[in-house]
Amino acid sequence: MRLTKFTSHAIRILIDCARAGDELTKVAALSSRLQITQQNVFKIVNLLARAGFIEAMRGRNGGVKLARPAAAIRIGDVVRATEVTHVEIEDLPHTASRRGREVNRVLDDALEAFIEVLDQHTIADMANGQTPRPQPPSARRLKKATPRAASTKAASKGRRSLHDDA
Repeated sequence: MRLTKFTSHAIRILIDCARAGDELTKVAALSSRLQITQQNVFKIVNLLARAGFIEAMRGRNGGVKLARPAAAIRIGDVVRATEVTHVEIEDLPHTASRRGREVNRVLDDALEAFIEVLDQHTIADMANGQTPRPQPPSARRLKKATPRAASTKAASKGRRSLHDDA
């Protein structure tokens, strides 16, 4: 999965605002520090403000700051606000529509799993340079064992591993 530059810039802006604490940060300063054009910073700030991540104050003494604590802003939420979070493959005329729906469901599940991992991290984690290890996959995914994996596990019960002697 590849995220857009827009999303990368949005996350970087939020991290910069988190490091500034309650102080207002000028768009010009963000642009200079993060090496993003002022026009793009304005676009991103506008979207982040509409999504409720930051507060923007206009005027000479204006600027931007986080609208809520950095620990309450999950990376997955930022990605949902800045990216298309639904993948769809168009059906070809000779392809059965049922097969197309199955492929789209698989892609949506994969995207959901990707964003689920991002939800385990916050802007505060990134601003502090901490990236906690994600939690193990949810129990519902563990229950979906493939028949081959189950038979391989059963077959290997009687075998010794190279690591058994260690």
